[in-house]
Amino acid sequence: MLVTADATENPCWADSDNTICRLVHRWTDNDTLAELSDLLLAKPLAILVLVLAGVAARWLVNRLIDRITRTAAAGTVPGARAAEAITPILHERREQRARSMGSLLKNISTIVIFTVVAFMVIATMGYNIGPLLASAGILGVALGFGAQSLVKDFISGIFMILEDQYGVGDVVDLGDATGTVEAVSMRVTRLRDVNGTVWYVRNGEILRVGNQSQNWARTVLDVPVGYDVDLGEVRATLHEVALALWQDPAWSGAVLEEPEVWGVERWTPEGVVVRVVLKTAPMKQWEVAREMRELIKERFDALGIGIPYAHAAAYGAPPLPTQDRDSDRDQDGQQDPDQASDAG
Repeated sequence: MLVTADATENPCWADSDNTICRLVHRWTDNDTLAELSDLLLAKPLAILVLVLAGVAARWLVNRLIDRITRTAAAGTVPGARAAEAITPILHERREQRARSMGSLLKNISTIVIFTVVAFMVIATMGYNIGPLLASAGILGVALGFGAQSLVKDFISGIFMILEDQYGVGDVVDLGDATGTVEAVSMRVTRLRDVNGTVWYVRNGEILRVGNQSQNWARTVLDVPVGYDVDLGEVRATLHEVALALWQDPAWSGAVLEEPEVWGVERWTPEGVVVRVVLKTAPMKQWEVAREMRELIKERFDALGIGIPYAHAAAYGAPPLPTQDRDSDRDQDGQQDPDQASDAG
């Protein structure tokens, strides 16, 4: 409970810091006028000075935070080498991250400054703020225990933004959900998967983050070929196709470095798998992969390099009755292609 000082035991003119009340009491030698001057003039002026000081402190702190965020936005990003084509994207990410942290720091500083000013105003009005501080401490502890998950979400969100783990527009894997990030707040992250479903993930529940679009990406293609083909020819063909895509002006901003053919990745029952990789700009790895598949298919067809595929054969199956076989033929005496494929 707030307790006021006893004005009869502690008159305002006895306070060495209360200059206005002492002057009025000295000039008028009237206790009532001195008390009224303290109540109507001294305390309101002191409160006004405290509020103005709080506003000025908030303005100075905000100016300092703005300067820090501008410096951070213009800074360099680790791992951004060989990414001149995506500098605007990286610059936008830095600015977004700096704005988010600046907004958070401004909110925290505003709360701290005006909380201190509020307690000083209460003390200036003559109330004992000791019990109030104790009650605020107990309330803070109670809220800390009762809202542990909420505090965990906020702290995790702060570190995610500070460490630039992901941002709006990134494609991320958060464990339970994978998709494009649409919004990042201090408490939750909103992302949309490839099917259009929107997922809301609490920041405190995110144990790992797989960012598929930060700084640069990589297209990894495993191309299967038959056991009877010349692997040297296959490697040369894949390198030729990938190199042509890299040198294509239409894809110059998507493929960042000279492609590489890593060679035989594994053996499968169907054939040999050869891996080719291309370093790409963020969010471009899927477009490059689709284009590469088309180009590889066309080139293999032109060179007669077969791509193996799995197929099944039925053994011991009884032949179709004559009537059923005749019904599967069309009016021209030719078998229906769909039926023929099913029969095969």
